[in-house]
Amino acid sequence: MSSTEYKGIFGELTAALLLTIKGYIILARRYKTSCGEIDIIARKGDVIAFVEVKYRKSLTKCYEAIRNKQIRRIVRASEIFLCKNPDLRSNFIRYDVILVPDWNLPKHIKNISM
Repeated sequence: MSSTEYKGIFGELTAALLLTIKGYIILARRYKTSCGEIDIIARKGDVIAFVEVKYRKSLTKCYEAIRNKQIRRIVRASEIFLCKNPDLRSNFIRYDVILVPDWNLPKHIKNISM
């Protein structure tokens, strides 16, 4: 495994811990579909959050790493997840990003828009 992959896993673990502290239940991590991967799928109350995690050296670099193409990929992958989990379709669906900068607290951005 490369150092980039280790950093990605560290960022995802940090994001999952943040979500857990905030009261979310982690439903899946690194959920793979034919459309791509969703880093984290979490639930809190009647909200299902599909979360993209960005780990970079700084918060600015994290922001710069967010791409509309990635958000569209997550939306398509979430549709596959919901088709396979019809009991979750009645929940409110949200797309979030968690930014994990080196040596700083992560930032959770809810309901990201494209």
